[in-house]
Amino acid sequence: MKFKFDFIQLFAVQTTLLNTTGNDLSPEMKTYYDMNLIDYAQAALVHDQFGQKRPIPAGKGKVIEFRSFSPLAKALTALTEGVTPDGNILDVKYITAEVHQYGDYIVQSDVLELTALDNTILEATKILGRQAGLTLDTITRDVLNAGTNVMYAPKINASTGAETAVTSRTGLDATAVLTVDLVEQAVTELRAQNAPTFDGYYVCILHPYAAYDLMRDPDWRKPHEYVDTENIYQGELGQIGGCRFVSSTEAKIWRGTGCPTNLSVFSCLFIGEGAYGVTEIEGGGLQTIVKQKGSAGTADPLDQRSSVGWKAIKTAEILIPTYLIRLECCSSRYSATAQAN
Repeated sequence: MKFKFDFIQLFAVQTTLLNTTGNDLSPEMKTYYDMNLIDYAQAALVHDQFGQKRPIPAGKGKVIEFRSFSPLAKALTALTEGVTPDGNILDVKYITAEVHQYGDYIVQSDVLELTALDNTILEATKILGRQAGLTLDTITRDVLNAGTNVMYAPKINASTGAETAVTSRTGLDATAVLTVDLVEQAVTELRAQNAPTFDGYYVCILHPYAAYDLMRDPDWRKPHEYVDTENIYQGELGQIGGCRFVSSTEAKIWRGTGCPTNLSVFSCLFIGEGAYGVTEIEGGGLQTIVKQKGSAGTADPLDQRSSVGWKAIKTAEILIPTYLIRLECCSSRYSATAQAN
């Protein structure tokens, strides 16, 4: 199976007002801007935390092949004394994914640099950094949410507490929320598939709105209550039922077509180690590109334009579908107002 993404290249021109001093885009400033861009991007890259990192060496093409060896069946047939058995063979499965390049930039004029009250180059770097992080995070998120291993939260009768099974997204309602029992069911399914853990725990990426009902449970454990407080994941909320929960406002939300009327649906991704891979070409990861005035030569004969931008080469792919469960639910308090992302 092959996953492809369309090339993204957004264009914008900014040609008014910048700063009075200290903003010549000299080569010495690139490292400063580069670090700011990466810092602002990093905060959004929650979905990449738990994927296998597989860089492609430069000059080795745009397609990566993920390979896995199938396990052997139990050898339950007793050997015959003195007789050499037939033996077995290796079975290799592979999945290919093609990387694509993404990026954006902002152009600013010399008048902007001379007259603005704010350091707009630095502000542009912050804004572009956040955009880069959200873009790269969304690429991985959308791949993971295209998996076919799905569970749906049941509807709960407010009077009796009785559960009604749900078999599609449209069948959910505001009572179909994330519960400890559902967490334990998802964890049990991963264990039944022998999905490896991350240091003894599975991981769930979910939206804060989806976590609302779960975090009110008295058995909830916050990160500061862990024995090991040094290895807390970025965005981590806590753990329960053998699963650690990582919050992200970029966790997938659906609304509209295919959803219950006037209600949003939230994705909760339960992940075992090795479930998916993320890759980039070595040397082609997230990069900052700073162009000072006049760097375009005759294309900028009056030294009127400078720019700052980013680009990255990236893809993601589900490697073992049974190690990844998407649990879809609503939120008792937030489904009525939450917007799709």
